[in-house]
Amino acid sequence: MLLFQIYRVKTPETLYTRLLMFNSLSYFRWQDLLDILIVAFVIHQLISVIRGTRSVQMVVGLGVVTLIYFLATVLELSALLWIMRTFLSSILLIVIIVFQKDIRRALTQVGRTPFQKHVDIADKQMEEIIRTLFYLAKRRIGALIVIERETSLGDFVESGFKLDAVLTKELLISIFMPASPLHDGAVLISQERIEHAGCILPLTQNPYINKRYGTRHRAAIGLTEETDAVVLVVSEETQEISVVRHGALTTVEDEITLKKNLQAIFVAGNGSSYSLKHLVGGR
Repeated sequence: MLLFQIYRVKTPETLYTRLLMFNSLSYFRWQDLLDILIVAFVIHQLISVIRGTRSVQMVVGLGVVTLIYFLATVLELSALLWIMRTFLSSILLIVIIVFQKDIRRALTQVGRTPFQKHVDIADKQMEEIIRTLFYLAKRRIGALIVIERETSLGDFVESGFKLDAVLTKELLISIFMPASPLHDGAVLISQERIEHAGCILPLTQNPYINKRYGTRHRAAIGLTEETDAVVLVVSEETQEISVVRHGALTTVEDEITLKKNLQAIFVAGNGSSYSLKHLVGGR
C-alpha cells in the first residue's frame, strides 16, 4: 500500500508500467545519450545538405520503395517481394550514383578544418565588387561573380588563363565587356588579385529551374549545388542582380541591400568571418 501511495497510482498495471520505465532508465548510460546526439546531428546535417535540391524528391522516392517492400513482406506478395529484394540488393550503389553530388558536398563540409583562420572582407574589396555589378547592370552587360568560401574552386581554374592582376572595378568591367575575348568565361580572384580568367563553371541539371533563367544563372546555381560558394549574377536581359547560395537564388534591388546581404553572409556574429579568398566572374 505504501508503494502505491508513493507513486500515486490506483492500479497495479500503472505501477508496473512506471516501475518498468524507471528500471529502463537505470540502464541508460551517458554513452547512449552521446550516441543519440551524434545520430541526431548527422541526420540534421544530411537534411541541411539536401534541403532545396532534387535529392528531396529522390529521398521521398526511396521512402516509397521501402514502404512497398514492407507491404509486400506483410502481405506475402512473392513476385513483388522478389523484385524488391533484387532491387534493394544494389541499393548502396544506387544511392551513391543518385546522390553523388550531395555526398561530395557533404564530405567537403566534413573535411573543413575548424581551426582555419578567417579575416573580414575588406570594405574596399566589397565596394569594388558592388560598384562593378551595378555599373554593368545599368548598361545591360552580363556578369557572374562567385565568392569562394571553404570549398576550394581550384578545379575551375584549370580551364582558365592566368592573369595575376590587382582587383579593381575598371579591370573587372573591361573583362566583362562584350568585346573582351574572356567575357564568356570566368575570372578567378585570390587575395585581392585577379589570378585567372576564362574559367568554365558547371551548369545545374535541375529540371525545375525557371525557364527564364539562362546559362549564366544556371551556371551560378550549378556551382552552388556542388560547393558552398556565394555567387553574384548580373542579368543583361532584365538588369537584375542576384545572390545565389546552396542552389537558391535571391534578387537584390539596390547597393545597400546587396552590401547588407554580403556582410550578413561573410561577417559572423561571433567576431569571426569568412575570408574573401576567390571571386569568379564571367558572362
